[in-house]
Amino acid sequence: MESMGKKKPRPRRSFTAEFKAEIVELCRRGDRSVGQVARDFELTETAVRSWVRQAEVDAGERDGLTSSEREKLAALRQENRRLREDVDILKRATAFFATETR
Repeated sequence: MESMGKKKPRPRRSFTAEFKAEIVELCRRGDRSVGQVARDFELTETAVRSWVRQAEVDAGERDGLTSSEREKLAALRQENRRLREDVDILKRATAFFATETR
């Protein structure tokens, strides 16, 4: 009874940069609205809007982080996380060996 009316979320899909660029170009032409393009290609309107917004940032038409800056930031965050784990391991090893030598 609880499951009635609830939709199963559709699986997360990934799209190529070329496909996204094509969708953005369709939206920019002005022939169809963002919502219509999203419906035509069975995409969420939110995703299409975010692709258009990111394309505007990349083109310098809007403020924000460009795609390359986002990639660099993600890589730096991943490296930072790894380095924090390394430091944590070294702290534990230091504490272990400090108690062993006493």
